Amino acid sequence: MQIEADGDRGPDSAERDLVARAVAGDSTAVGDIVRQLQDPIYRLALRMVWRPADAEDATQEILLRAVGKLDTWRGEAKLLTWAYRIGVNYLINLNRRTPQEARQLSLDEFSEGLKDGLAEEDYRGPESTLLTHEVRLNCSQAMLQCLAREERVAFVLSDVFELNSTEAAWIADTTPAAYRKRLERAKKRLGNFLTRTCGLSNPDAFCKCSRRVGKALELGRVDPRRPAFAAHPITPGGRSVEEAERQMVRLHDAAAVIGAHPDYAAPRARMEAIGSLLRSGRFPLLE
Repeated sequence: MQIEADGDRGPDSAERDLVARAVAGDSTAVGDIVRQLQDPIYRLALRMVWRPADAEDATQEILLRAVGKLDTWRGEAKLLTWAYRIGVNYLINLNRRTPQEARQLSLDEFSEGLKDGLAEEDYRGPESTLLTHEVRLNCSQAMLQCLAREERVAFVLSDVFELNSTEAAWIADTTPAAYRKRLERAKKRLGNFLTRTCGLSNPDAFCKCSRRVGKALELGRVDPRRPAFAAHPITPGGRSVEEAERQMVRLHDAAAVIGAHPDYAAPRARMEAIGSLLRSGRFPLLE
């Protein structure tokens, strides 16, 4: 199937040439492909597995699988779209489960949990702005984990990555009709949750990020010394935490609340480790 939907007209000649050189054993071309894919794949993995350390592991495996399968790429879609398909298949079938998945936590239960320890006033302690950002980013990651994986993928591809239903369905290896049904369920569930729970989506809702900081610190869900999301490295020239938040305020809907993350960059140390693995002899195309 050749993807010819709006927003993805297939690979251009430069991309075809880059892959051809990589398959022929050009290590520079392989490195260029990895650098091109690493940040988008990391952002996909992060939305699916919640924690950065788990996303790093998943990104490494997905990139190694993509490089190992480069000789099977036939230009049916752009290289990144093709790599997303490999990544989604891996992430859907991942044995490791997030805490919400392990507990089978529903959005209703998650909403009730947010009432516990909610302060009456905004947090005024050290680094209040940074920690409020961290609570918001962590919470939007956590709420995604309350969706079934297929629904989570549909929502992330559509409302976070803004892919159309044709290419998103191809990535998810399903029909556009089935994909749209998954997306509709995910959007309805998240929309209902945010409307009744989240003060960012609905000013009349009970939960405010700045009033969750104290409880999050008490429970160890936020580390003031090493914030997992609010201080995360971003892609050079990418969207910062502040820019993402301004976009969220401007759009003011469910997708904006969940999508208002910075353009996270895959950690450099892990990418260097991937480079070492690629040079280890595991990949015949680089010998």
